[in-house]
Amino acid sequence: MLDETMTYSCALFESPDEPLEQAQLRKLRLICDRLELGPDDHVLEIGCGWGSFALVAARDYGARVTGLTISREQAALARGRGAAAGLEDLVEIREQDYRLVEGQFTKIVSIEMLEAIGDDQWETYFRTIDRLLAPGGRALVQTILIPDARFARYRSTPDWIERYVFPGCLIPSLAALGPALATTRLGLYGVDEIGLHYAETLRRWRQRFLGALPQVRALGYDERFERTWDFYLAACEAGFRTRWLRDAQLVLERSS
Repeated sequence: MLDETMTYSCALFESPDEPLEQAQLRKLRLICDRLELGPDDHVLEIGCGWGSFALVAARDYGARVTGLTISREQAALARGRGAAAGLEDLVEIREQDYRLVEGQFTKIVSIEMLEAIGDDQWETYFRTIDRLLAPGGRALVQTILIPDARFARYRSTPDWIERYVFPGCLIPSLAALGPALATTRLGLYGVDEIGLHYAETLRRWRQRFLGALPQVRALGYDERFERTWDFYLAACEAGFRTRWLRDAQLVLERSS
């Protein structure tokens, strides 16, 4: 379903016919640029997935990257990709809970991981970023968002995706994150909305998924899974296209 970068988050398209891989690389480089990343930086990535950001940050910007995941399979593949690219000296992938990390980092990035932890962990999440970010450091959190006016109703009634695709998740609204941020030394200095790009990203994923159904079946997935995933991708595309869902990059800085 994913492109060659193995990036499972919103891409950023320059044109409607741009290849998905290029749009994902544009998004990753934009994040590096917003972090003002360079060779003197040590970046912590909370939720590194299969390593796409770490590869770009190390290869194209010369930064040292520590990536975190709680998935053994993701960690193994991300390490292998780093080794294949000759970046072992710059990229470290840890199979570790972000709450257990020690030390300080000049930059922190977290791309669409916040939605998965539930609202009871939001304060812990931002306090951990605050604790690990060096004074004057910068963080970028990319997250799916619910429009503020709809959040109370959404929060009170688990939707289809919460029940059948991502149990335990809760998409925040921007305003709902305010109280958690207020317990830290982090200031919010930039909010960039990219949600409409997610509609096209999801359209591409669904197209690729439906085109690969023989491979899906070969992996042992049944017709019910195919219908579930088809509906999930189509429903999310519609949500972003109608702005029922948002996606934003939040730039945070820690005071000294």
